[in-house]
Amino acid sequence: MKTHATKAGEIQRKWYLVDAEGEVLGRMASEVAGILRGKWKRNYVPYLDVGDHVIIINAAKVKITGNKLEQESHFRHSGYPGGEKFTPWSKDMENRPEELVRRTVWGMLSHNALGRAMVRKLKVYPGAEHPHQAQNPIPLKPGAHGHFLEAVGETTEES
Repeated sequence: MKTHATKAGEIQRKWYLVDAEGEVLGRMASEVAGILRGKWKRNYVPYLDVGDHVIIINAAKVKITGNKLEQESHFRHSGYPGGEKFTPWSKDMENRPEELVRRTVWGMLSHNALGRAMVRKLKVYPGAEHPHQAQNPIPLKPGAHGHFLEAVGETTEES
């Protein structure tokens, strides 16, 4: 039996729709990161982007547990001396909840060119509307154990 080496031309991608309403942010983000990486696919290799596209809707209704809204903050720097900016998550949830969800998923991916390619396949929207109806996304509900990856495995005929 030969060992199969996946090539970029063999990759087939699907579109999945995840409703974030009532989902815990970190748990949902780790599952979405796994879908973006393609870890559940039979042809997964760590050196290629074999993952699928993911659309997250209702990002404004995601559940953040504990006191993270007040205690956690987003850091950025302007590049100038004294140019540090710290934005608490509570302000991020008011102004741009989709950006908070995107950053959380990005934090769970590789921070290199491959990770940037994966995060480009992530589309996050604060409400229930999204412009990707033409792609016929497959809606994902958490499986029996609360994992989206179980549901992804059920929707695949081939991988």
